[in-house]
Amino acid sequence: MASFYSTQSYVITDPRAFEPLPDALRRTSLVMRVLCFLALGRPDLGDHWKSLQSEQAFETVRSRLCSILASTITTASVLLAISGVFVSTSSPVSYFDYTSPAPYCLLFISLMFAMIAMLTSGSSMIRWLHADQHWAREQLEQGDYFVLSYLLSIVTPIIFVALSLHCFMFAMMIAGFSSQSMICRAATALWLIAYTANVGTILMEAMWKYATSLNHAA
Repeated sequence: MASFYSTQSYVITDPRAFEPLPDALRRTSLVMRVLCFLALGRPDLGDHWKSLQSEQAFETVRSRLCSILASTITTASVLLAISGVFVSTSSPVSYFDYTSPAPYCLLFISLMFAMIAMLTSGSSMIRWLHADQHWAREQLEQGDYFVLSYLLSIVTPIIFVALSLHCFMFAMMIAGFSSQSMICRAATALWLIAYTANVGTILMEAMWKYATSLNHAA
């Protein structure tokens, strides 16, 4: 997820307009650093705070975040539609039964997560469309809960979309491995290998980027 965000550093042309990062934002816990990385692409708020010193830089950040939230809404809508179809219909073939208890339960959970993702991403989109740099700075300066709320408004919709997608995939995986068809089980096994390889690559890239960001911050 962090790969969606830029780690661009913002330069303030007028030094007199620059305000240093408040002490409350320098002392961050591990959870806060992870949230910063997921939301902003860096494990600290330094570069993001610099972007709040410039109207143009803040507009760039806000446009990027709104674009990500719009993509999240689209993905959640697709998941909601697909999960709704699977939940409300029976399998057209006998060898792929996704109406058994485990897959059906996961499909229903996927449907719920997709609905929550749409609600959270929509509310976050409205929040950021009406935000300005002064509001953002005032919220961050208060620290603690307000910083957490600030970061969660970006991260939460993506987390719910990811949960919905994984519930759907695991439902299909269980249905595939439970199939009486050898071809269906083999296709599911190949899909699982491809899924594991891709997720592993993404996680390794994210860990490398997180470690690199920590070294640069130090």
